[in-house]
Amino acid sequence: MKTQFLTTALLLPFLAVAQPKPKKAASSAVDADKKTVIADLDKRFPEYAGISKQIWDFAELGYQEEKSAQLLEEQLKKEGFEVQTGVAGIPTAFVATYGSGKPVIGILGEYDALPGLATEAKPDFTPIQGQKGGHGCGHNLFGTASVAAATEIKDWLKRSGHSGTIKIYGCPAEEGGSGKVYMVREGLFKDVDVVLHWHPGAQNAADASTSLANKNAKFRFKGIAAHAAASPERGRSALDGVEAMDYMVNMMREHIPSDTRIHYVITRGGEAPNVVPAFAEVYYYARHKDRDILQSVWKRIENAAEGAAKGTGTQVEWEVLGGVYNLLPNVTLAEVMHQNLQTVGGVNYTPEEIAFANKISQTFNGPKIPIESAANVNDFRTASETTTSSASTDVGDVSWVVPTVGLSTATWVPGSSAHSWQSTAASGMSIGQKGMLVAAKTIALTALDLYKTPALIEKARAEWVQKRGADFKYEALLGNRKPALDYRK
Repeated sequence: MKTQFLTTALLLPFLAVAQPKPKKAASSAVDADKKTVIADLDKRFPEYAGISKQIWDFAELGYQEEKSAQLLEEQLKKEGFEVQTGVAGIPTAFVATYGSGKPVIGILGEYDALPGLATEAKPDFTPIQGQKGGHGCGHNLFGTASVAAATEIKDWLKRSGHSGTIKIYGCPAEEGGSGKVYMVREGLFKDVDVVLHWHPGAQNAADASTSLANKNAKFRFKGIAAHAAASPERGRSALDGVEAMDYMVNMMREHIPSDTRIHYVITRGGEAPNVVPAFAEVYYYARHKDRDILQSVWKRIENAAEGAAKGTGTQVEWEVLGGVYNLLPNVTLAEVMHQNLQTVGGVNYTPEEIAFANKISQTFNGPKIPIESAANVNDFRTASETTTSSASTDVGDVSWVVPTVGLSTATWVPGSSAHSWQSTAASGMSIGQKGMLVAAKTIALTALDLYKTPALIEKARAEWVQKRGADFKYEALLGNRKPALDYRK
């Protein structure tokens, strides 16, 4: 009999699919508070660059980010934040708080690495032997910039005496582990007015865009071992079950919405060719911009697994490891963040960085993007059917329980793909660190605007309520399961 374990997944790099015509940073009047924030972040850049490099060196996988989380926690305690660790049943998740009263603004931070992708911070692929992971999505930069921005807001609250609370959320296991989903489910965002976030990328943009909902699971087939030559009739191959499932799912692609994404890897396929495999495992992701369509496609994937087991004389069970909502865009907040990104501007390369970028761009398998575009800020776009990112993120769940906005900055050489050795290399050197500084400044300036102009928060919340519906009730796609703390082991 099949046993189904409830769980969930995600998968996101914050990639923009379309590339609108970039625009140079706008020159606009900057008030004294913003000037102070920008100057202070410039002054502290070497310190934050060093923190991001330490996390890059740790390269810890999802739910294993002990050193990375501790480093950020210690930095926040040093800055006067009250830090609560091990939240939502996750040892590497934390919430740090400063201030009191309304409004309450939250900033998300990530710090998990990806399996593989361990390479030196050089413009050619130089593997790091013995290292399990690499920061191919730049989360070493993500967590650090978020802490830097929160620190600036803390300093402003302290010297201005302004009412307000700043929270920094340490969010582990974004890459497939759905860490934020458990934090949402735990109610950690229930008193927050607005959440700000960002993501490393290859361009500078603050759009009101959305993303794909995602669900993932490991399907485990059990068969009967036997000698593959002397007595194969006595065996039942678990690998046959996996391959039969994969074949049926691949045929199914013709008969599902064309914008659905399904991908898988066979994580266990047997031990030796002359032994009929008694156990095999395949890891599936499915994505779609509509959660209801995703759920219907997922049910068909489950049916394929059951059919494959029945047809091959094996048994199957599956564990849902992750599941995330699509991002709910907020135009009100995105316009504010875009204006601040224009104020900050993009990333300008030194001659040494230009040489790095030119060399690494020669390795790209895709369209060549001018490296000088890292200095530009993309035109503002609102969410529509044509501005859906093909990526997924557990930020999506956050956006359905509190108004949320984010941006992407050019931490990688333009033309880079996320989850690649090229993005890993740039995330560990000055190009990535400069993009990180752009993000920290933009988030801090956006928070200042929201603290000083509460009407923006009220307008954003009204838009948010209208878009999600008055009767919306949050239910995690991964159900009631506990955090999948061993999903990367």
